[in-house]
Amino acid sequence: MAIAIALILLALGSVLFHFLSPWYFTPIASNWHRIDSTIAITFWVTGIVFVAVNLFMALAVIRYRYRKDGRAAYQPENKKLEGWLLVLTGVGVAAMLAPGLLVWADVVHAPPDALIVEVVAQQWHWSYRLPGKDGKLGTVHSRFVSDSNPFGMNPADPNGRDDVLLASPELHVPLGQPVKLLLRSKDVLHDFAVAQLRVKMDMVPGLVTYIWFTPTRTGSFDLLCEELCGIGHFAMRGRLVVDEPAAYQAWLDRQSTFAQVLDRPPGNALAGQASYAVCAACHGANAEGNVALNAPRLNGQGAWYVERQLKHFKEGARGTHERDTFGKMMAPMAATLADDTAVANVAAYIASLPDAPVATTIKGDVDKGRERYATCAACHGANGRGIAATNAPRLQGMSDWYMARQLKNFKEGVRGAHPQDIYGGQMALIAGMLADDAEIGNILAYINSR
Repeated sequence: MAIAIALILLALGSVLFHFLSPWYFTPIASNWHRIDSTIAITFWVTGIVFVAVNLFMALAVIRYRYRKDGRAAYQPENKKLEGWLLVLTGVGVAAMLAPGLLVWADVVHAPPDALIVEVVAQQWHWSYRLPGKDGKLGTVHSRFVSDSNPFGMNPADPNGRDDVLLASPELHVPLGQPVKLLLRSKDVLHDFAVAQLRVKMDMVPGLVTYIWFTPTRTGSFDLLCEELCGIGHFAMRGRLVVDEPAAYQAWLDRQSTFAQVLDRPPGNALAGQASYAVCAACHGANAEGNVALNAPRLNGQGAWYVERQLKHFKEGARGTHERDTFGKMMAPMAATLADDTAVANVAAYIASLPDAPVATTIKGDVDKGRERYATCAACHGANGRGIAATNAPRLQGMSDWYMARQLKNFKEGVRGAHPQDIYGGQMALIAGMLADDAEIGNILAYINSR
């Protein structure tokens, strides 16, 4: 009897939990209400079967419980019962599959007037490409992929010169406009998923898959990779922003085209030398850093990373948190650089300085640090020299006291919390894995040993 009561309570409790639970779908923000309808149908079919099976088992436990004088009747088959089970099972399966097939027929047929956006996934980063005024995307190929051409754009294809390239994980789309996403991966299997859109699709290396949707309300929505794609899978996050058409067009006009990227002159180290005079007061004539002034080593760091951090300081993505004392000191220094050209020039000058090692200050257990660093190595490289493709700066040979402070800042939300600092947000998730200062010291000790 206890087992029968438990089965009945299980069935009734599950039903009550479904209807009374505060956890349910996020509010929809696209045209795919029919996706919700198919899921609701699945809930009803499976829910009815779940309740029926549990109540039947409870009935069977009670009716056919052990009796001293009871005898079992051998019945090898029951064609009537088997017929009912066959019919009911077929109806149930058809009720779940048919609506899904009808919706899928719409999913695979994007409207001809849909805005085309290419989404490129890479461990652990999102980037996007939109056609320019000609409405055509240029051709791409893996042989063209490099740090300066991460999309693999074909420089000989004239259709690609006006393509809009977005290295940021944030994508904007216009309200009410159908959008077709062309999905491709540069390395492993990924999955594009925005819960509010109700459509998701795998991204398979070597193939171009696609989905489409029509945004129905403005807002900012989290983009997640819902395919286990490696050690940093949980940190592979992006953002989809739905704007009013006018706001979307203003955003689009601010983005760079492939032609502008090609025509942009590289940073001028000679011009950057004069601007670096302000930096040298703290960071040293050769950017070797000064621990007494809380100025980290800069020489040897990738120019692309120095440039990005200077822009973050200028734009307020860094150096604005109330507890970031030294970041607040750096922000006005970055503000002395008038524009992106000046930032690029300073970064180029720093990159031209001799790569001089600095003394280590952190002690720790190298062996324990080696185990922990396996996570870091996925982005920063096995030798800690950084990988531009994963947006991970050099760690090996840099100021370890500065890295220790930044890891604490990431852990405590001092850095990486600003919405524009998306890579900082990823780093904050990783730094959260470090339990205490001892683990930070172990990792840095291992990095210093490289």
